Order: sequence, then C-alpha cells, then structure tokens
Amino acid sequence: MISVSSGLLPLLTAQSLTPRAYLITPTGSNAIILSFGYNSGGILPDPTFPVANLTAQFQTPVLSVYRSFGFFSRSANVSVSLPYGYGHFQGSVLGSDARISRSGLADSQIRLSVNLHGGPAMKLPAFVKYRERTIVGASVTMVTPTGQFDPGRLVNPGANRWGFKPEAGLARRLGKWALDAYGGVWLFTTNSQFYPGTSVRKQNPIASLEFHLSYYFRPRLWASFDSNFWSGGSTVMNGVSNDDGARNSRVGGTVAVPISRHQALKFSANWGALVRIGGNFTTVTAGWQYSWIDRPR
Repeated sequence: MISVSSGLLPLLTAQSLTPRAYLITPTGSNAIILSFGYNSGGILPDPTFPVANLTAQFQTPVLSVYRSFGFFSRSANVSVSLPYGYGHFQGSVLGSDARISRSGLADSQIRLSVNLHGGPAMKLPAFVKYRERTIVGASVTMVTPTGQFDPGRLVNPGANRWGFKPEAGLARRLGKWALDAYGGVWLFTTNSQFYPGTSVRKQNPIASLEFHLSYYFRPRLWASFDSNFWSGGSTVMNGVSNDDGARNSRVGGTVAVPISRHQALKFSANWGALVRIGGNFTTVTAGWQYSWIDRPR
C-alpha cells in the first residue's frame, strides 16, 4: 500500500492547465495530436495514511483527435484522448521502503465544447475575416473506465469509474493579449471494486478554477502564463469519510510554435504552488499537432 489513488491519471485529473480551450476554429477543422508528459514529485496523503516519503515518477503518452463542427449555428468541437501511463511509486511503509511499477492503457477522455457567444459556426472564407473579441463557451468532459484495472492492486493505470466535468469558459482578446477563465466541477461515480477488490470507494466533487494570460507574437505563435485552483474530492471508503480533500493550485507556462502550414509544436511546464493533499508534481509536456480543414464540396 503506497498510494492514495486508484489510478495514475486520476492524480492529474483536476490539475490540468489548458490555455485557449475555447478558441474558435473553422467548421470542418481536424487535428491529430501526439503528446508526451513527464511527471515527477511527491504525494501528500491523508495524515492518517501509514505511508511516509511517498513519491512518484511517471510518463503519459497521449493520442488525441479533434474535430470542429456547427451546432445550431454555433461553433462546436469534440476531442477524444487515448492515454497510456507508466511509472514508478515508492515510499516507506512502517519504516520499510517499498517500490512498485505500473504501466498500461489509462482511462480515455472525451470533451464536447460549444461556444455560446462570440463564436458563430464559420466556414474558412468567413473565418478569415473573423476577429476574436469576447467568447463565452460551455463544455462537458467525460472520463471513461477503459483503462487497465486490477482490483487486487491499489495503484492502476485506470480508475474503474466514470468522471464528468461540466464547465463554463470566458475568453477575451485584446489586441495581442488574450485572457481565459474557466470554472467547472468534477463528478465521479463509485468504484465498487476498490482494493482489495471488495471495498466501495466514493469521491466527492472537485470544484476547479483555471486562468490563463496569453500573448500572440504572431498568428499561431503564442505563449501563456497558466494557473488553477481546485478544492474538494475527499473520499468515502466503505461508508467511512476520509480527511483527504484537496485545496491545491498550480502555476506554469505554455508555448505554441507553428512549424508549417499544417503542423505545430506545443510545450508546457507547471508545478504545485499550493498543495494540501494529493500530488505535488512538476509536469513537463511536449506535443506535436497535425491539422487540416475539409475541402469545400
């Protein structure tokens, strides 16, 4: 027993930092994204948890696909992400050092986003004349229990539960500057096969806020300062509540660099600014994107 989580990626669920998440693209836009994330740091468990000096180091390659479309004349898009997780966890249990490794397919993620104001559905000719001002959007992210899960293990790539995050977002463009603010809440279903396979584990909702300040050096070349804050997520094990709710925040930065008409690179790094309970990781991510727009019919 050297972890407070039932999955590799749930450790990062509320920690994500995604600038320009409600950016408008022409209808019929498509993208394939390959990214690789490296995470390293400590885990601060419930004070009653009998593990000390708990640390983790794991990697998360992710394949994502993106598609934009019109939804009742509004710009909308859907993305699907398929992650793979592998890493090492170590700590001290009752004075004895312990170390484990895990790898496998993690839970997939689907995100549907719709722009409610300032983002009409546009074909490419109209989009060329479009100038971003104020955008109000909404999204729903769903994490599906498709990852590998063994109820006899406390640490798994998958979490054996569903997760849902409804979110509202506001984006404001002022010349070369852009400000993004999002607010949402993570909701989770019950894992009725938690370690050692007969435990019932519930997790309370996690409220999250996210802020980004971006600067465009030229079209498609931009950098951003990123921050977030989340609170909640305490667990209930077999009807017993645990004092393991988070009240954490992270800060970091992102840079997007176009390398051709269809390709771009994105680099990001972030770390814990305030961590009460949970993962205190330094995360570095690099991604490659290939995008294209449907040909006119």
